[in-house]
Amino acid sequence: MSRAAVAPSPSPRPLGADVVELLGSMRFAISLLVFICVASLIGTVLPQNQSANAYVDQFGPFWFAVFDQFSIWHVYNSVWFLLIMAFLVVSTTLCVLRNAPKMLRDMRSFREYVRGSSLRAFHHRVELSSDLPPERACAEVGALLRAQGFRYRVREDGDSRMVAAKKGAANRLGYIFAHVAIVVICLGGLLDSELPVRLQTWLFDKQPVTGNMLISEVPESGRLSARNPSFRANMLVPDGKQSSVGIVAAGQGVLLQPLPFTLKLNKFHIDYYDTGMPSDFRSDVTVTDLATGESFDRTIQVNEPLHYRGVTVYQSSFDDGGSTLQLKAWPLRGGGAQPVEVAGTVGREGRLPASLGGLVVDYTGLRVINVENMGDGQGPQPTDVVEHVAAVTGSAARPRNDGLRNVGPSVQYRLIGADGQAHEFNQYLLPVMIEDVPMFLLGVRDSASQPYRYLRVPADGQGTMAEFMRLRAALDDAGLRDQAARRFAERNAPAGEQRELMFQAARGALRTFARDGFNGIIDAAPPDQREKILNFAVPMIQLSLTELRDLARAGAGEPALDPQGPDAERDRQWMRQAVLALATLPDYPASVALQLTGFEQVQASVFQVARSPGKTIVYIGCLLLVLGVFSMFYIRERRVWVWIRPQDGGSAWLAAMTTQRRTLDFNHEYERLRDALRRLSGGPDHDV
Repeated sequence: MSRAAVAPSPSPRPLGADVVELLGSMRFAISLLVFICVASLIGTVLPQNQSANAYVDQFGPFWFAVFDQFSIWHVYNSVWFLLIMAFLVVSTTLCVLRNAPKMLRDMRSFREYVRGSSLRAFHHRVELSSDLPPERACAEVGALLRAQGFRYRVREDGDSRMVAAKKGAANRLGYIFAHVAIVVICLGGLLDSELPVRLQTWLFDKQPVTGNMLISEVPESGRLSARNPSFRANMLVPDGKQSSVGIVAAGQGVLLQPLPFTLKLNKFHIDYYDTGMPSDFRSDVTVTDLATGESFDRTIQVNEPLHYRGVTVYQSSFDDGGSTLQLKAWPLRGGGAQPVEVAGTVGREGRLPASLGGLVVDYTGLRVINVENMGDGQGPQPTDVVEHVAAVTGSAARPRNDGLRNVGPSVQYRLIGADGQAHEFNQYLLPVMIEDVPMFLLGVRDSASQPYRYLRVPADGQGTMAEFMRLRAALDDAGLRDQAARRFAERNAPAGEQRELMFQAARGALRTFARDGFNGIIDAAPPDQREKILNFAVPMIQLSLTELRDLARAGAGEPALDPQGPDAERDRQWMRQAVLALATLPDYPASVALQLTGFEQVQASVFQVARSPGKTIVYIGCLLLVLGVFSMFYIRERRVWVWIRPQDGGSAWLAAMTTQRRTLDFNHEYERLRDALRRLSGGPDHDV
């Protein structure tokens, strides 16, 4: 009984070999390069590291949430981008390790073992006859090739000789240099990315600090090592202060990066253009080495950083260093009209007195120079009260105005209510001329992504808000409102029932206006009657408020206004702007307005502090890339074989030449070599 032979099944390929084959394939590396190019395109077109509100405004909440999953707001430090770069390093490294040895062997090889008969298959070949014996012919051919820049090697095969020559073998180095350059550049990029900091948070249990605390209170888990090989941090130093710690952003918090030196800001300088934009800023600093105690002075400015102990300090920007503020807190609700003096410090929180609600105030900024486009003095507020009742907010200056003017300092602050909700406010120190009336601009916005909406408060003859605030307080006083309505009715209606009806109409209009502005009057009217009612109510309210203003002035011991006096037109303009401001006041989201009255500025310089050894590595990679590209495109490998064999007392030659890329230059070079061989042989040829 015979047994059938069974062929053994092939053993399965190990998974590791498949993975290595994938990672080391050129297709995989090219795919990774495509992903990196697309990501780099996103990072170039889309501004990086902006506030979340800016992206929400640009894309909307839905797409912001989608794009945020891919961290396209900081592409170059996103996890997926760093992983792609890491895989590209691995893939390209495997490509180099697999192919470089073969390329180097081929570069060193002369391929002298090519069979003579196979040379007839080459496109560029020539057959010659010579009276020279093979030994002499071999020497002469070698000398000719050497004179033309070729290196050659001779293989003897009995009486025959194979002369194998090559030139431009360094072309293979171009492929190696180009691939190694990709690895080196990616390694440099990874070293200068957030990866070293993230590795410390993953491997060494570093915990970013998310709350507000003093630097001295930050635990060791929130501090990076002083020997951190790579980091990019920010450092804010006020005038006269010093620091030796940088702040590194990490996720939703920060980590502290100790520096090998202390940086003291002696003086911060800033120059401005006529437009109010900074033209130049620089910092005079003293650098003290923490190891040796040595110190020296240096000026750091834009494009002229400080390099010391492997750390580069750039002049990044500037900020407020804790300026002290003097302000008046004006009540905007109730019958009180007197301001309360308060003090604050930029960058810190304060609390208003209990009489003003005890609100928490966060003083966020002080701008000493504000150049606005105020044009020819015509402000953005139209004069027609009836048609533009609602047009009482907007920017401090409109693009249609052509004149630029410094409108003085301003303060920015946030009022935080008991429910935790906050609004941002911007208050100018000096009044601005709008509609030929000096007005204080009280800006408000709900978030940093929105423009400021301005409440315009007309200034009185003394350049203050006092008279407007008295009028506002009088409008909140029911008794004074009734007196003003009565005086309006007496002046504008005959005695009897009509006067009483006029009084009741003015009284109700003032009550509604004090609570809801013109919107309250419009909303209470039928849609088809709103324009008619508004045309009647606006003049009535304005005249009633004029009476109320006289009552408020009398209560303050000031004389009534003369409607026929030299200042009558100015008073009427003031009154029109006051009516608009009072109409907007119910929408102002605060019960108090802070007016800047004085300040003591403290400048602070913002430095970017970086240790980036990857920069040198990237430069080396770029050099390798240039060498690789140059080698691949400008160095052409040429190989020549000359097979010399005995023939009738002389020798027969079969010569062939080849290259990787056949170009016109190569054809000319072949023709020159062919002609030189003809002259050297001195015999007939068979050129193909």
